[in-house]
Amino acid sequence: MKFAVVGHGFMGSRHVAMLNSFEELECAAVCDTDPGRLDGLDAKIKRYHDIDSLLADKTLNGVIIATPNKAHKEQVIKAAHAGKHIICEKPAAMSVADFDEMLRAANANKVVLTAHQQRRFDADFQTIKTAYDRKLLGEVYLIKSMLYGYNGNMHDWHIHVSEGGGMLLDWGVHLIDQILYLAGCPLKSLYADIRSVINVEVDDFYKIIMRFENNITAEIELGTYMLSDKPGWFPRHWYMCGNKGSMYVDKFEPEGKIVRTAKLLTDVRNQAGRYTGPTRSFGEPEEGLLLTEGLPHVSTAARDYFVNFINAMQGKEELLVKPEEIRTVLTVMEAVRESGRTMQSIPF
Repeated sequence: MKFAVVGHGFMGSRHVAMLNSFEELECAAVCDTDPGRLDGLDAKIKRYHDIDSLLADKTLNGVIIATPNKAHKEQVIKAAHAGKHIICEKPAAMSVADFDEMLRAANANKVVLTAHQQRRFDADFQTIKTAYDRKLLGEVYLIKSMLYGYNGNMHDWHIHVSEGGGMLLDWGVHLIDQILYLAGCPLKSLYADIRSVINVEVDDFYKIIMRFENNITAEIELGTYMLSDKPGWFPRHWYMCGNKGSMYVDKFEPEGKIVRTAKLLTDVRNQAGRYTGPTRSFGEPEEGLLLTEGLPHVSTAARDYFVNFINAMQGKEELLVKPEEIRTVLTVMEAVRESGRTMQSIPF
């Protein structure tokens, strides 16, 4: 299948390399309005400076849209009307209404539309998901997903509202997608605090609390300026609790442990003479009480997203990132903004 990449910035250049790493795919063309960004491309790759000319190329089967977020709607609809299959960078759209319009165009022209939610294949997430799916912690009641930075500011167009910038649209779309994919059941309610701490125009901090119909509470916390000198503080953390133990996962290349107790407190009578520090309930555990296990092994890579896409196009398996899932993520993102604005919980 011959694909074109629209937008040759940070993600676009990575897509060119990824496409050409598969026998089944070829990056046959690249489009960017800045001619300088096309310098250095392989000579066999066609170069375009406007999307209309690119979409007129009948040899292309599909496109990857890797332009700033605000441009996605118009470009996806144009690509659909040109009969091209579409992988759109996340977030696929700026609103649910925009995505519905994009999906109608894709369906009307019988082309595939999906979003590049490749972080479903991150090793840290897959480690958490493996433990969850295998019930290694028993019945899970809490999942916390955290991402901390120290730069404060963001890169390139992500600092501008006019381009669809901000951390909710940049990373929130991934973190929300991971939690929804992990929980695998409908959301009951959501509360969010979203702020601009360092950046003038766009959000750079949010805390999202989600309650699911299976009684799991999930928390997402991201900040571009959340500092600590603790070793390993930056950037990625997970914490998951069940009735058979807890689990922590740090870093994108996961490090951590499953933690259990050798026993629970059974003698709940008054133990006035028992000293454990400032509180009996939350003192230091006695030696040998905590038991640890290594994390489950996972084998995963970002390219697995494209493996699934190829197999889906060949009818070998279902498309992993489905349009209805993309729409649900966008719905949650709109609820996050509404909750942040009103300081109220949003029911689903």
